[in-house]
Parts: sequence; C-alpha cells; structure tokens
Amino acid sequence: MFNFSFDKRIIYIILGIMVLSMIIQYVSSPGMLFSLLISAPGVLIAITFHEFAHAFIADKLGDDTARREGRLSLNPLDHLDPIGTILLLFAGFGWGKPVHVNPRNYTRKMSMEKGEALVSIAGPVMNFLLAIIFAIIYYGIYKFAGIAFITSKMGKIILSLISSTVLINVGLGVFNLIPLPPLDGSKVVMPFLPYNAKQFFINNEQIFYIVFVVLWITGLTSYIITPGIQVVGSWISNLASAIWGL
Repeated sequence: MFNFSFDKRIIYIILGIMVLSMIIQYVSSPGMLFSLLISAPGVLIAITFHEFAHAFIADKLGDDTARREGRLSLNPLDHLDPIGTILLLFAGFGWGKPVHVNPRNYTRKMSMEKGEALVSIAGPVMNFLLAIIFAIIYYGIYKFAGIAFITSKMGKIILSLISSTVLINVGLGVFNLIPLPPLDGSKVVMPFLPYNAKQFFINNEQIFYIVFVVLWITGLTSYIITPGIQVVGSWISNLASAIWGL
C-alpha cells in the first residue's frame, strides 16, 4: 500500500535548504569557518576513496560500467556530489556521486544480490581502512615528533587535518551503513532478509526515502549514527595507539 511515486528532487530541495542554513551559521563564525577549512581535505579523501572502492569492486566482479564512465579514478572531481559533499563538510556525514553498476554483468560465482552487497559495503570498508591508516599516522607523530613540533602552529594544523580526516571517514562509513535507500546499508542487508521482507523492501523503496528524509529533518539521524561513530572511532583510536605502544 506504500508503493507510490515520489520525486527525489524533493529530497534535494529540503537538503539544499538545510545546507544553506548551515552555511550561514559557518560564515557568521570565524572559528567554525576555520574548522570547515580543516575538514575539506578529509572530505575529498573520504568521498573519493569511498566511491572508487564501489567502482573497483564492481569492476573486479566483471561489470565495467564504472570503468566506462570514468569512475575507476582517484580524481575527486569524478566523484563529488554537490549536496552530499557540502553536507559532509558541514554535518560530518554525506555521500558522493553514485557509482552506476549493472549486476547482470557480475561473475556467476555469486548471486547478483550478493554481488551488490559486496560492492555496496566496499565504500564504508574503505572509509574505515582510511580512518585506521590516518589514526596510525596521527599517533605516530605523537610517538616520534618532538614536543616542539606538536605544540607549534604548523604541528597543530597538521594534527587537526589528520584528526578531521579520521573522524570524517568514520562518519561517512557509519552513516552509509544505515539500511535505508539511497545509502549503502540498504543493499548490504538485502541478502540477509527473509523473502517477504525483501519483496516489501523492493516494492516500497520510495517510502524508505521518505523515512530517510524524516529522520534527517528531525535530527534523529544523529541519534542513530552518533553511538556507532563513537564506538568505531574509539576502537580505531585504541588500535592505532596500541600499535605505537601508547
């Protein structure tokens, strides 16, 4: 009974209004603006590698759609979605330009459904790997750099850039694992759903878009992902510090 047409442009209009509101807040606060500039490199890295991972795994499974569309690239301009990028900058979570795939081209060694799940989870996994790598670099600096560098202006900026990159990658990874369209989590959970639940999910995909928008507008999205970000972020921090014996 929920199977009805829903114009996805409405989502972008609503999110666009929210983004404009956040931009005004940042511009009016120099401190927040500096934080925005610090987070920009992390956003570019997180989105670029996230979408590249989708394209790379799809290509390895036998689908060359992403390759033909130029998405097997580490050029940020090939992967940035305007609203998703701005949201990641201002809100700490967002998305890149979707990677188009054709599951019918996947290797027959697995079902199309499992192939889609593998391609979908590749993005968040890449973000978590990047978060681990940058966390290791962060604690490595603390381990080997002198106190003079760490407390210097340049040192503080570098550490802030790295810390921001870790947090953004964790945020993007956790956010995209929410099992609602259009996020990656919706494809990841599909193979594990009972048949009836799976059909309901497929036939009423539009209603889940509305649920996603409602969660976003009401701020409930933060309540959903914040615990996940804290758990994953804490685990990565503990892992990275343990590697250096800190």
